[in-house]
Amino acid sequence: MTGMMQGDCSFVGFGFGAIQAGLFLYEAQRAGNFSRMVVAEVLPDVVAAVRSNGGQYRVNIAHDDGIERAQVGPVTLLDPGQEQDRERLVEALAQAHEIATAIPSVAYYRTPDRASLHRSLADGLRLKAKRGGPRAVVYAAENHNEAAEILQGALFSQIPAQERQAVNERVQFVNTVIGKMSGVVDDPRQIEMQALAPITPGHGRAFLVEAFNRILISRISFDDESFSRGIQVFEEKGDLLPFEEAKLYGHNATHALAAYLGAVRGVEAIADLQGVPGVMPFLRSAFLQESGAALIRKYRGVDPLFTVEGYRHYAEDLLTRMANPYLQDRVARVGRDPQRKLGWDDRLIGTIRLAMAQGLEARRYALGAAAALITLDEAALATSLPASEWLLPLWQKAGAVAEDQTAVIEQIEAVRPILAHWIAEGFPDLESLWDRYELD
Repeated sequence: MTGMMQGDCSFVGFGFGAIQAGLFLYEAQRAGNFSRMVVAEVLPDVVAAVRSNGGQYRVNIAHDDGIERAQVGPVTLLDPGQEQDRERLVEALAQAHEIATAIPSVAYYRTPDRASLHRSLADGLRLKAKRGGPRAVVYAAENHNEAAEILQGALFSQIPAQERQAVNERVQFVNTVIGKMSGVVDDPRQIEMQALAPITPGHGRAFLVEAFNRILISRISFDDESFSRGIQVFEEKGDLLPFEEAKLYGHNATHALAAYLGAVRGVEAIADLQGVPGVMPFLRSAFLQESGAALIRKYRGVDPLFTVEGYRHYAEDLLTRMANPYLQDRVARVGRDPQRKLGWDDRLIGTIRLAMAQGLEARRYALGAAAALITLDEAALATSLPASEWLLPLWQKAGAVAEDQTAVIEQIEAVRPILAHWIAEGFPDLESLWDRYELD
């Protein structure tokens, strides 16, 4: 590292979920460059459990040939709702070299209470600037293309104008593309079946993450060269947007498509779809012919990913990882919150719109949207009810042009009979059924 000895760095995280525990903290420990790791967590029982275990916790890592059970720590967990812990958190932020937010959504950056993430972070970074503390990078790990900008805006709303330049000189906010599948397992049957190590001994939940760790981040560009990342495995990109779109409209969209087909079929895990005739070929065709074709047309020449061969490798790798039997990614987890995932700018509708903008169609993802409607409301099984009944209210605040909304709904309506046929006929080979409809 430049400007500091190995082991001299300090890491602070917000949110103690699977990504924080199984990616940031795990990789920080593996790097060997951090003398202290601190995490703000709002669940008092989780804070107490890790504290009582000496700051140690366990994470289960799904490889393609089995599960590795790793111990991480010591980690200091702090509850920002407790004033003494909040003061310790602000002090830790002032000393931090790397900071990561890994909470459920960018919507949680701002909350009304004093313990809100944006207030605690602002207080810590103001103290850092006042003291001339170490430069720091803030990884915004929430699944949003502009998470870093939203976080910085929330933070600066709490910093007096005359102090902002000093904070800017010491901190850089970066977006992330985190294609690492992970989750918190709380089903006792799954924990027992897979012999998962609980977070701490006797705890009712377990972290389960895949081994994948190729994480992309925005390029870091401080004015001088005095900063070097302690977590060195991450890969910097000058323009992250194409890769963010590949994740949202490739990875996330296909993952959601798999989940909603799985929910309609009644399977529990994404891996179980390997036993459902024609589903994996259907997912592969969607990934390559629809998502891939649109993204390659939009971003050709930007990176080897956006070539036929590059995108094929990307898709095949992801499909293999999604179906990893050791990961046991649950259909219910991947498909949760269908209202959000059917949003105008989100994965399924967004992929349909991306394809349309490139002069293409994403009819398989339209079938995924139709399946998502069924998980939202079983009445959507009746193809006589218009899809607009559910979708237009979800898009009301998106500012979408009515003509564009109609074009998307028409694509979904066109494939709803195929989904109805698949269900009514007892789930025959989906790709063959699709091909028959396409030829008619």
